[in-house]
Amino acid sequence: MEDVVVLGLGYIGLPTSALLADNGIKVLGVDINEEVVETINRGEIHIFEPDLKEVVEKSVKADLLKASLKPERANVYLIVVPTPFKGNHEPDTSFVEEAISSIIPILKEEDLVIIESTSPVGTTERMLNLVISQRPELKNKIYFAYCPERVLPGNIIYELVNNDRVIGGINEESTQKAIQFYEQFVKGELHKTNAKTAEMCKLTENSSRDVQIAFANELSLICEKAEIDVWELIRLANKHPRVNILQPGCGVGGHCIAVDPYFILSDFPMESQLIGKAREINNYKSFWCAEQIKKAQRDFNIKFGKNPSVALMGLAFKPNIDDLRESPAKYIVQKVLQDAQDEDYFIVEPNITTHKVFKLTDYKTAVKQADIIAFLVAHNEFKNLEIDENKVILDFCGIKKDNQ
Repeated sequence: MEDVVVLGLGYIGLPTSALLADNGIKVLGVDINEEVVETINRGEIHIFEPDLKEVVEKSVKADLLKASLKPERANVYLIVVPTPFKGNHEPDTSFVEEAISSIIPILKEEDLVIIESTSPVGTTERMLNLVISQRPELKNKIYFAYCPERVLPGNIIYELVNNDRVIGGINEESTQKAIQFYEQFVKGELHKTNAKTAEMCKLTENSSRDVQIAFANELSLICEKAEIDVWELIRLANKHPRVNILQPGCGVGGHCIAVDPYFILSDFPMESQLIGKAREINNYKSFWCAEQIKKAQRDFNIKFGKNPSVALMGLAFKPNIDDLRESPAKYIVQKVLQDAQDEDYFIVEPNITTHKVFKLTDYKTAVKQADIIAFLVAHNEFKNLEIDENKVILDFCGIKKDNQ
């Protein structure tokens, strides 16, 4: 019998599994993707994250970590599966429900089930009711809790250990049981609450960041029209002791900030006016960036009588990672290519080697050969580049600011 079963071996599930195993806890990681399971059982990884490969390889060799397509009996079950939204921005908790359903037949008294997947308010209680509806003999005899992750891609291993965690059970006993579990490997402070508050806390954190980013993005749109350098403006405004404006970009991506606000909007549409507007602004910024690139292409054609070659710099949703989920840069590239004629496009993403849709170009080659260079993501490789002054530069992520 395994000590812990982790359901979902993605960007959070695999690092969590590896960390548990590295602390001497026997872990069975479960994923529906057979290739992922085989990769991990070889001691290899299918995602990029610093230090992760070494920990996985070590844990597999020590027989503390193995992967499987199906769960087995354990004492603790962590649900770390995706919770995307549907086409109408309604939260899709089907993966959570499937994960819970897969363990219902093997649950026993005193087991602890923890949901880490981002979830609408009330999901933990609803999943407990699903279990009890099929296993009524377990009523009041198992523990259920919610504990959201709050980590930064590229620094996940460190932050899983050192960040504070919010832990909310469906009752006091469940909360305490979950705290005892996380105390085994988390050095950050563990904050007790109830399941609904913990669920809302995760959504609130990312919605707050979305609103702050929306302010910066809206400011960049205003400054463009007013012919003001938004980067200088923000730098000066932030000299105020109580002002801290974030940096604008080409939108908001990733599986948290770009998604979580919709979980609140779905359940509280009338009350979420500011949250909803922030989502609109950040989505519009991506559309606006694509239109700016198209405008630059038209202007170039009028001025020089030929179609320009264009370098689209970055596909990831944030700098220096390989994660393209909900990426505004990827959306912009797709939007620009929709109207492509016979122009040359150089699509750049230094953190991945291949893409199933886009042909990738080395960033130095792209900068050298393109007439128009559109910086979509502020990757380190793009900073301090020597660029011919005759080229058209569209800086949507502050590369020029970083080079000053």
